[in-house]
Amino acid sequence: MIESGMNTTGNSASGALSLRVSIAAFFGLFVAAVALAVITANECHYNLLLKHIHASYTPSLLYGLICWLWWIGLLLALWLPAGSRSRLLRFSSSGVLVHAGLASLSGIAHLALLQYEVRMAGAHWPAWGSLYSSLRVATPWRFGVDLLIYALIYSFSGFLHSQSEAQRAVILGLRLERQLSEAQLKALQMQMEPHFLFNTLNAITSLVAQGRNAEAMKTLGHLHTILRATLQRKAPERVPFSDELRVVESYLAIQQVRFAGRLQVEIDTAPDALDGLVPCFLLQPIVENAIQHGIAPGTSGGLVEASVKRVGDTLWMQVKDSGRGPGSSPTKGHGIGMKNTRERLAFFYPGTHEFRATALAEGGYEVTIQIPYERATA
Repeated sequence: MIESGMNTTGNSASGALSLRVSIAAFFGLFVAAVALAVITANECHYNLLLKHIHASYTPSLLYGLICWLWWIGLLLALWLPAGSRSRLLRFSSSGVLVHAGLASLSGIAHLALLQYEVRMAGAHWPAWGSLYSSLRVATPWRFGVDLLIYALIYSFSGFLHSQSEAQRAVILGLRLERQLSEAQLKALQMQMEPHFLFNTLNAITSLVAQGRNAEAMKTLGHLHTILRATLQRKAPERVPFSDELRVVESYLAIQQVRFAGRLQVEIDTAPDALDGLVPCFLLQPIVENAIQHGIAPGTSGGLVEASVKRVGDTLWMQVKDSGRGPGSSPTKGHGIGMKNTRERLAFFYPGTHEFRATALAEGGYEVTIQIPYERATA
């Protein structure tokens, strides 16, 4: 399904690009052909004036238009075919042989049409015919010129076609790469959300088993807030930090019920950071990691601090836990959530983000994230 959608969209985009290039090139050549037709007509009419023949300008203009607009019609004949016939524009030995035959037929037809115009113009405009009625258009030299012009048009059309094919290949390749990346990102998010849900349900089950039903009901209310926000999102997605903050606060409220006073939380958020866009579920797995590895192993509990602010064009976020105090083994910054966060940041901000996780000498762990600030649209 992904490949099918990619092909349809990619072909549409590359087709539109090819059409724009063809229209621009065709318009330029049409203007050039009309200019050459006028020059040819002026030359014909000037020859009449040199002979003191006062004739209408019309037959001279008709001759010039037939002489040059013929090639515009040939361009249309080469550019309009679609599907399998487009392979005629590819440079190959068989293609050259086919176009050699077409060039000969085109030259014969073009010169015959010009000769017919000369004869008919002489019949309708006798003054013009007095000079040009004996003109022989179909000569070997003129035929050679027509073959040369056809070869130039074939080369130009083949060049445009090859450029269009190259652009189509690039567009399809980029689109495929992006769709595969988005599919991978969606898989990462689908991996993380059940992981979080499992841990939360496990905490609720523990509360019920301890007979703390009121706290379990309160925890279910926070879980409802998180699930509602989750189900309204489309992965992969970025959301305003204010939305992400509600999820983090609900998660921390669940954990505070679970730890029964052993968990302290401090959140410091600058007002101008609330409308900044962040990947959904960015801080929650980091906070979860801090609680699981920094607070849960200790008997006296601890503190989790979160700070978010805007620094110029950067959104700066930091999560820190107190761990088990000085002298304890450093908190580990591993797990599904941390790995997931690294990979999603690399997807959304390739080369423009910073993710730093540091063990603190006084105990605990500190995670700092910096991403480009982008204001959420209303």
